[in-house]
Amino acid sequence: MRITAMVDNAPSAHRVDVETDGRRQSLAVPARSDGPGSGVNGGEFLMLALATCYCNDLYREARRLGIALEAVQVEASADFAGVGLAATNVRYHASVRSPASEADIARLLAQTDAVAEVHNTLRAGCAVELQPAR
Repeated sequence: MRITAMVDNAPSAHRVDVETDGRRQSLAVPARSDGPGSGVNGGEFLMLALATCYCNDLYREARRLGIALEAVQVEASADFAGVGLAATNVRYHASVRSPASEADIARLLAQTDAVAEVHNTLRAGCAVELQPAR
């Protein structure tokens, strides 16, 4: 699966698209109100990626384990100490509404944490390479 994100920013427009295996969709992301760039910063998007990944994976894993979910809430946070510094204190928590037992919910949360792809990418660390412009 190939996932791509694109930002196109100019004084007159701001466009954000994401694509997975050729399926593209636009996201409503505002331009900055006080200058050029995006109104949502990269750290916010990184935390959104963690929260979204875990939310979607909870539903996927619940289906696999036969656990009914009525609602999911995930919050992710991190501290960014300054320009050029990596995030620290990256944490997230989730709550689910489900008729399942507390033991089944605990098992679902732990299993999902073990397989959440964005989380595992951050945990493992990965090379990020700037490529020449196309």
